[in-house]
Amino acid sequence: MYEIYHPPFTTELTDFEDTVITVEKQGSDLVYKRTFQGEKETELVLLNNDGNILINPIEPVNLPRKLTSFLLVEFKRPALIRPGDRKKIYLTFPVEIGVFITDKAGNHEVIDIFTFSRVKFTLYGSHNNGLICRHWVSDVYSTEPHTDLLHEGYIELEIINDSNHMMEVTQAVFNAYGMKIYYGDKRLGMKASMRIINKLLAETDFSTYPTTSRFKRSMELYTSRKLIINGTKGIMEFGI
Repeated sequence: MYEIYHPPFTTELTDFEDTVITVEKQGSDLVYKRTFQGEKETELVLLNNDGNILINPIEPVNLPRKLTSFLLVEFKRPALIRPGDRKKIYLTFPVEIGVFITDKAGNHEVIDIFTFSRVKFTLYGSHNNGLICRHWVSDVYSTEPHTDLLHEGYIELEIINDSNHMMEVTQAVFNAYGMKIYYGDKRLGMKASMRIINKLLAETDFSTYPTTSRFKRSMELYTSRKLIINGTKGIMEFGI
C-alpha cells in the first residue's frame, strides 16, 4: 500500500478492508476521502490540482497533534551491556501513515495523517525541564522481529557503552527529526545508535542507510515541510 497513486483511484488498506482511501477527479480539482468502517473520517477538496498521491510511513510523533518531536521506547526487559562493549539489538516502534500530494516539480505536501497504533505520551525527566515524548513499549529482540507494517516497524539499534560501568538500559529516546524510515513489501525499519557516556547520559542518532538494500526510503515529513532543523540527535540526560 506504500506507493505513488495516480488519481482517480480507490485503495483498501491491506488487512483493514474497512479503511478505504479514494481520490476522485472533479473538473480541475481532486477530492480526497478516507473512510473507516463506512464512516467518513476525512474529506478534502484539492483545488486546481492534478498531482499524484504518495502514501508512506512517517515519523510517529504527529498525532493527535504536534506536541513533541521525541519518541521514547520503553524496554519490556532491561538490557545489560558491559563497559567498553557494543551490541546490536532490535526494538519496535509505532507507525504513522502520511498522505502527500505531489506536483510536477516533485514537491510534496502532506494532506492527511493517520495511524492504527495506540497513541500515548509520557514525560521523560523532571516536571521542570523534562521532555514530553510519544510513548511506546517494546520487547528487546536479538534478530529482526516480525511486524505488521501498518501497525509497527523495527529499529536496528547499536548500543555502545563508552562508560567504565556495566550499564542497565531500560529505555531509549529518539529525536524524530533524525529518523530515516525505510520500507519494503512486508516490513519497515530504521537503523539507529545509542552511545552511553555515563550512568545518566546517553546520545541517540539515526543512520542514513537502510536495514536492507531492498527497502525504499520513506518521505520524511519534516523534509517535505522544509523546516529548519537545529539538531537531529536525542540527548538522554535523565537516565537510561
